[in-house]
Amino acid sequence: MKNKNLIVCDTEEEYAKALAEFFMQKKEFRFQVHVCSSLEHANSLGRTFQADILVSAAEHVKKMQEKLQAKRVFVLGTGKGAESLGYPVLYKYQSGEALLREIIQKCSDLFEEEEMPRNMAGAGKRKIIGVFSPVHRIGKTEYALSLGEKMAESENVLYLNLEIFSGAGERFGGNAQTLTDVLYYARQEKGNVGLILTTLVCHRGNLDYIQPMPVSEDVKEVSGTEWAGLFRKILEQSIYETLILDIDEGIPGLYHILKCCTEIHMPVTEDRYSQAKLRQFEHEASLLGHVDVLKKIFRKGGTS
Repeated sequence: MKNKNLIVCDTEEEYAKALAEFFMQKKEFRFQVHVCSSLEHANSLGRTFQADILVSAAEHVKKMQEKLQAKRVFVLGTGKGAESLGYPVLYKYQSGEALLREIIQKCSDLFEEEEMPRNMAGAGKRKIIGVFSPVHRIGKTEYALSLGEKMAESENVLYLNLEIFSGAGERFGGNAQTLTDVLYYARQEKGNVGLILTTLVCHRGNLDYIQPMPVSEDVKEVSGTEWAGLFRKILEQSIYETLILDIDEGIPGLYHILKCCTEIHMPVTEDRYSQAKLRQFEHEASLLGHVDVLKKIFRKGGTS
């Protein structure tokens, strides 16, 4: 995949460096980021490569663009007046996530299908690991997060919470946008999930995650087929090699989701009530013709 060149220029050199560092830390998106400190530097960069995106202070934007001839130009503005320069204006003192989101939304046409961030490991190595149990208070979410954190030490892993009541807002912090927004973009015919994920993912150490859906009724309205389509798009269009799904037993399309999984980790305990629930699930799965799901299950010791 060809890297895109993004150049940051601002009168506050420390701000420019901090913004550039933020962009470079976005592992979900491959930018070659440069901080341009002078017209001489811009002239040197312009002779070296074709600039794709220029983010510049209003004071220098026209002269910088003369040297760089960037395909897209953004003005870092702090108030009125920047609009008169003829370029899209980014409010300077907003979060880095918000700045990046605006840039990507306005530059999506720069990224051809073959250049989008995607899994480079090959289809055979992509995995969907479901964490599911018919037993409550079993430590399922803690297990899923711990598993994801461990796997993320050596590969790109995305955790998705598919619980009807996930504890969103208290259990998970970070980006204000949620899995609801990811589903919205996935429903758009021209929407590229890999591109939008660059602005939506939150981080828990090396593990990436999307904020869960905050409204239970919204979770209940998503079909198993739609979830399956989302998983496929994420694996095809993003850098992620593994998805960790934290699955609620009451979610619509439960068996459709479980069928999508490469393997299913099921926290269990040995008490008789938990074992009775497990036997009931296994009996139901067999009765409904989902023996293939049962074959994917690996039982894991849970907590009470």
